[in-house]
Amino acid sequence: MKIRIKFRKTGIMKFIGHLDVMRYFQKAIRRADVEICYSGGFSPHQIMSFAPPLGVGITSNGEYVDIEVHSTGTTAEMLERLNAVMAEGFEIAEYKLLPDTAANAMSSVAAADYTLTFRPGYEPEEESAEEWFKKLTAFFDQPQVMVLKKTKKGEKEMDLKPLIYDLGVIAGNDAAQSQLFMKISTGSASNIKPELLLDAYYEALGKERSPFAFMVQREEVYADQASEHEREQGIHSFIPLGALGQDIE
Repeated sequence: MKIRIKFRKTGIMKFIGHLDVMRYFQKAIRRADVEICYSGGFSPHQIMSFAPPLGVGITSNGEYVDIEVHSTGTTAEMLERLNAVMAEGFEIAEYKLLPDTAANAMSSVAAADYTLTFRPGYEPEEESAEEWFKKLTAFFDQPQVMVLKKTKKGEKEMDLKPLIYDLGVIAGNDAAQSQLFMKISTGSASNIKPELLLDAYYEALGKERSPFAFMVQREEVYADQASEHEREQGIHSFIPLGALGQDIE
């Protein structure tokens, strides 16, 4: 059976890299007595597939890992067992059964939500965070936003606009606590990071972005159920990865 697990990564765990997260979950799965399947061959390993890695220093409310199991308890039982062995900073939020035909988490991802806030001490000096974020969203109202993206083969010029599906400001209790919200392309086909949007705006301002200025959190990860023809026309049908499975009663 295919199982999709959604988890949160918060607090000091944001400093743990993806490879260490993978090793941690392998041990946690064993401690929780999950009857996970192993690959064959000379060096068998747990059948486990994560959604696109989260950058070091970023917290998340929506990370996903797929596993295959021989048998399983109910969703409520497995949530209790897994959370009982989780270290502080990791929390299991969902445990769902996937259809046999479902693609794995890594290949399913098409978009992700992020929220950004200014780190205390790095707020704009001449305006509120809310005003600064509103100017950023206005900058992306232009027809094209050309940037240089670093790739394994060097750099390539690309237009960010088609890869930004939503961009807005979430007002806080006061203007200093406002957040920037973005839904952007993520995954193997076209992957961009929140920092790329920030760098494009800072370049337009003629300034350099401090690497410590923002606190970034991934909120959710989505699959796109639109047809290939619809996607070519800029039409998308995003659904959270967890919604592709169902709770086990």
